[in-house]
Amino acid sequence: MSVPAADPSNIFCMTIIGQVEGHMVLPPQNKTTKYEHLIPQLVAAEQSNKIEGILIVLNTVGGDVEAGLAIAEMISSLSKPSVTLVLGGGHSIGVPIAVAGNRSFIAETATMTIHPIRMNGLVIGVPQTFEYLEKMQERVVRFVTSHSKVKEETFKQLMFKTGELTRDIGTTVIGEDAVKHGLIDEVGGLGQALRELNRLIQAAKPAASSTLPIAAAESAIMEASRAADIGAGGGLPQ
Repeated sequence: MSVPAADPSNIFCMTIIGQVEGHMVLPPQNKTTKYEHLIPQLVAAEQSNKIEGILIVLNTVGGDVEAGLAIAEMISSLSKPSVTLVLGGGHSIGVPIAVAGNRSFIAETATMTIHPIRMNGLVIGVPQTFEYLEKMQERVVRFVTSHSKVKEETFKQLMFKTGELTRDIGTTVIGEDAVKHGLIDEVGGLGQALRELNRLIQAAKPAASSTLPIAAAESAIMEASRAADIGAGGGLPQ
């Protein structure tokens, strides 16, 4: 099947799918997104003069906490407009990534699972490990609440809710519920996300161009002042 050739675009589309792979390599049968691949792509998009906006499409089950937070921090620190779109699912550590853009969208049937941080394997020093997990969990809570409209109390209630998930603590929110809780800005799909991103791109252009006359005026004032100083010095008796 032939794929239609895409016209040159000013929007960079980045997909986060499957499981977010961190410091440990996952089994080959797992579909993964490697954070060390995404970070250089975001740097390149930020540096490119041709790219004016970034669209992040998510359908992820979650994964490594620190890798997910690293991706989320990179997205939130971009100077160019960014829009996130949750399709299918944006679970676990996918939640901070979903709220990291300037504007977030979720499909009507898409879901987001919010649950406490957990770990597998041998634990040496239970109190110390618990304290470490609690601090890491606070990092996630702070990021989500500072980049969305959800209140910390509401987010923690969703995170520690019992009775909804059969094998875990937490909550699964669907489409409109994510918007009602303040996690996501709007219910919508690709068309709405691209329309909003193009609006943000256009809105950013006047702000960028309006600084040019000010800079030019400041430069002209400095040049005029320098010329006046030289002229005054030239008129002094030798």
